[in-house]
Amino acid sequence: MLPLELQPGQFKGYPPEARQLAVTRIALLQQLPAVFVALLLREIIAYDWKFPAERTDLDRQLSYLGSLAPQDRQRLLGGFAGLRLSADLEKFDWVNAPGEYSERLTAHLWATHQIDAFHRAAVDYMGRVDRGAPEGPPRLLRLGIVVVGRGVVENKYPLFRKLRKQGVYFTRLNPEKGVQKLLDAVASRATAHPARYGHWYIDGGAAEAVSCPALTCVSYEALAPARLALLNRMEKAIQSGIGGPEALRTMIAELRPEDVGLKGPAGDAVLDHFQVSVLTQGSGTQIFSTTFVQWAAREALRRAQPLTLLARFAPRQRQRPMNEMLSGEKQNPALDPEGSLIDADMGAFYTWLNQGRLAGAERSSFLVWFEGHQEALAIAPALPRNTESDSSIDLKELVGQIT
Repeated sequence: MLPLELQPGQFKGYPPEARQLAVTRIALLQQLPAVFVALLLREIIAYDWKFPAERTDLDRQLSYLGSLAPQDRQRLLGGFAGLRLSADLEKFDWVNAPGEYSERLTAHLWATHQIDAFHRAAVDYMGRVDRGAPEGPPRLLRLGIVVVGRGVVENKYPLFRKLRKQGVYFTRLNPEKGVQKLLDAVASRATAHPARYGHWYIDGGAAEAVSCPALTCVSYEALAPARLALLNRMEKAIQSGIGGPEALRTMIAELRPEDVGLKGPAGDAVLDHFQVSVLTQGSGTQIFSTTFVQWAAREALRRAQPLTLLARFAPRQRQRPMNEMLSGEKQNPALDPEGSLIDADMGAFYTWLNQGRLAGAERSSFLVWFEGHQEALAIAPALPRNTESDSSIDLKELVGQIT
């Protein structure tokens, strides 16, 4: 089917807000290349489950495309229109299954050596959108906090090596009640500057009690039933000979929150879908808590673009045979605090990188602390770079300095 043939009734299977958006923009969609329309519909069909920042970004793209003269829009999207498609892709129902179409398109582009041309077209497109409809700065300077090393008594691994050039390495920090002080600081920011999904607390174990409705909380422990349900589905699919890794991936990608027992509070379907995506799209997030925290923080920053993020790593289980880990039968596996500290140290670096991709990054602050110990590293516009401090300071004071 060609985009010119799109009709409002073809979106009847979309969720309510997605259907309304597609119908409202149907005149624009009819003028775009088929490949590009399918990719847009992949985002539109999930509109009801998107965070406010994602909705704003999609609306920004659609508004920009709609503002262009037809010839300018044609030049902008020429790279997508020039892609050679197979007969199967041309016949595929990309209106009702844009996600599966995207997966098939990716495989086809790799197989036909067109993936580089596609990437160039995508980069050029987003560059033009960013220049033509620039994203505004955040209304509050971002703060990212990562806590690593829970359960480690003694450590000889040199921490924060990849981050030390960016800020101040503190060696005499007072760790007393450190976790609570960080939680209080995050909750205070969320209360003073409420924004839906604007302030996050992600924990690799059981989340600490936080009485702050404005804070979005996600924890590895709270998702234990969903993780086990997902692992059981994966194991059954593998044993049934579902058809290889690609078929397994497609099956997992189509899972809904209710399929793994996630039924959050009324009105929080967005968070339920986010948690399912973390468990189904991240490699190892169902099994290793350190991987879960790193991926959840990455996705929260990429999608929700929070003003505040606190990510606390916890000890992951030790490596075991893959079949044993996938079965989920052993509920109390041996933990590896020391190995988890190394994982978390790298996870902190990646979290800083991901925060740096957001608007206003040059004015953002970042803190990573070795839980229960005196080591921390702080990055902020007002702090010097590549320095070390042996001054006595506690976490409340340090957070105050960088915010």
